[in-house]
Amino acid sequence: MIGVEALVRWIDPHQGMIMPSEFISIAEETGLINKLGEWVLNEACRQGKVWLDKGFELSIAVNLSATQLYHSDITKTISDILKKTGFPAKNLELELTEGILMRRESESIKKLYQIKALGISLAVDDFGAGYSSLAYLRRIPLDVLKIDRSFVADLEDDKDDRAITATIIGIGRALNLKVVAEGVETAFQLSFLESHGCHMYQGFLASPALEASELECFVRKYKGANNFS
Repeated sequence: MIGVEALVRWIDPHQGMIMPSEFISIAEETGLINKLGEWVLNEACRQGKVWLDKGFELSIAVNLSATQLYHSDITKTISDILKKTGFPAKNLELELTEGILMRRESESIKKLYQIKALGISLAVDDFGAGYSSLAYLRRIPLDVLKIDRSFVADLEDDKDDRAITATIIGIGRALNLKVVAEGVETAFQLSFLESHGCHMYQGFLASPALEASELECFVRKYKGANNFS
């Protein structure tokens, strides 16, 4: 176990748990996404520092929206949060989708190099589900390539998805990127990914989404049974 991904949920007193698919687009339309995104990043880094102080060396991945990247002083915001929380930049990974990287490409590249200079890792999320242009992969300072869960889900039954997944792993490794498979839920999926050289995976096979306190218990149990890094 090497890291976690920050997931945001809106707990409404009447409707219960509301998933990001229902409120993130509204936050973007209303201009609230910058404040929300900043709060999520701050909470992730704050919690990461708490775990670090307890001896849990975990990286934390946080999603970055297009609005955050294009319409705010994102580099300063990230730098300020890291200083305030004391969370090491090397333990933070920011994830962006292919669509974000392809739009306003020159501006994206400039900002991502500024972010990268802070010592942060950069990942392209849901690779293969969007534009899948290989040109930007060599222009942007990426560290991680994340295989979209839609390919992983049908590995056992769909030979085309197996071929696509194997190809993405090959591309990532050829470009010296770490490759992460998303949404891994079965032993077959893990075995296939491992046999083709995928570096890491995330998904319910490891654990469902957990609150911070629950994750702490999970890590303590995991640490007791396995080598932990």
